[in-house]
Amino acid sequence: MAQLVLDKIQKRYGAASEVIKPLDLEVNSGEFVVVVGPSGCGKSTLLRMVAGLEEISGGEMRIDGVCVNDDSPSERGIGMVFQSYALYPHMTVYQNMAFALEMAKLPVKTIDEKVRESARILQLEHLLDRRPKDLSGGQRQRVAIGRAIVREPSLFLFDEPLSNLDASLRVQMRMEIAALHKRINATILYVTHDQVEAMTLADRIVVLNQGQIEQVGTPLDLYDRPANVFVAQFIGSPKMNLIPGVLVSGNAQRTDVMLENRQLISLPMNGAGVPEGQAVRLGIRPEHVQITELAQADIEAEVLFVEQMGNETLLYVNSGYGSEPLVMRHTFRLEIKADRRIGLRLPPENCYLFNSDGRAFVRISPSSQPSP
Repeated sequence: MAQLVLDKIQKRYGAASEVIKPLDLEVNSGEFVVVVGPSGCGKSTLLRMVAGLEEISGGEMRIDGVCVNDDSPSERGIGMVFQSYALYPHMTVYQNMAFALEMAKLPVKTIDEKVRESARILQLEHLLDRRPKDLSGGQRQRVAIGRAIVREPSLFLFDEPLSNLDASLRVQMRMEIAALHKRINATILYVTHDQVEAMTLADRIVVLNQGQIEQVGTPLDLYDRPANVFVAQFIGSPKMNLIPGVLVSGNAQRTDVMLENRQLISLPMNGAGVPEGQAVRLGIRPEHVQITELAQADIEAEVLFVEQMGNETLLYVNSGYGSEPLVMRHTFRLEIKADRRIGLRLPPENCYLFNSDGRAFVRISPSSQPSP
């Protein structure tokens, strides 16, 4: 296990192209940290900098307190698992896992013990004599992980390791990686664009956008308390609904917002010091939007599309506000047809509020609100 510290780490290609803006991140010993973000945000570049495959343009990287900026990949004590399995096709599973140890000139007995122990952990014992072409995608990925484990690195790096697998295999491999982390108590930095992987695997998630960190926290912290619009819509599937409005009044305990249909909603948000008339966006997750009578609705909407998933129903509705349909999720089957007009209720306790630059208002917890 190892502690990884990134201190103002930066990556530039030439004077004008800054791919990773100066960022700070600490991965504690034994922690599983997942970096998520859209394509092109700099996730893989950041991981390659940690691995030593990309030069660090600025800042300092420390492993267990030692600066490793100028160390080669082999000197950093890191094991990396790539998106492509990168297995030697002419070698058996055993030979693929043993290759790095042979290059390090370890004794044959030691190599055999390490390979067989890693194979046992990953349930690969019966596959040691096979070649990669004889393996399934999930088995190949386990071999790639085993090849990293045998070196006993202080830090594991995973670069979108499940993206080449089908849906059922991804679920299986997520469980296997989570179980592996518990067994070997490794420090893991894991990159993915799949927020489901991040939510199910991570101790903490790092949300990266255009080379900078938007928010770091536990999966439920990011889901329940997003710092801004980007995190609110990136974490969660379907993504959070956003409805435009105007701030009417605000104080330290409540903020009143008027939607475009002139509906006034009072939210338990700290709006002190925010100018009246400022454009804001009210956010609400699909599972919190409620269907109600038209006369009691905060919003009227027309049903555009219904997805009957069996265990839940997704409704896509046109409210007339914003450029995208609102999405509703119900954990039961709704007998409802497209083109029908329905009323929607937006429970204030489940709403979020974002100001004009996308930052979230601070929610006031019930215990901190004054008694009526």
